[in-house]
Amino acid sequence: MTKVKSRTVFVPPRRGRGTVDDPLSASGVRFTPQRRQVYEVLLSKRDHPTAEEVYLRAKSRMPEISLATVYNCLDTLVRASLVKQVNLNRTAARFCPNMNHHSHFHCDQCAEVFDIDGDAGTRRTAGRLPRGFKLRHLEMSLHGLCPTCAAKRQ
Repeated sequence: MTKVKSRTVFVPPRRGRGTVDDPLSASGVRFTPQRRQVYEVLLSKRDHPTAEEVYLRAKSRMPEISLATVYNCLDTLVRASLVKQVNLNRTAARFCPNMNHHSHFHCDQCAEVFDIDGDAGTRRTAGRLPRGFKLRHLEMSLHGLCPTCAAKRQ
């Protein structure tokens, strides 16, 4: 137990290298079973699920979890820089645990979202910013057809 601002916070023991607990503990996020479950859902299938999809997956393993709790967990994971919130036009926000620099490709046919690694979203792509502006984050979404949908159209 660790005392923090007159509140007792449980800090779990580390479970070894490469477990889901490592990034959660390292981020300084208060460790809860619900946050661990939501994070594990995102890591287990990296398909950029919506909050509702995360809820359904988490509920199958943790029946007592609520949709509001999932939203709160996702918000905490985004603020702790463990997960990216991906906004694509006017669709529900999706969540991505890949914290490496990358862009997202949205297939207009099947609606799948894919990570695109590399320089697709670098600062050079942003062009010249007006004087005084300081770029902290660049998010780029690409739209088109994935290889499967493009092949079906031919």
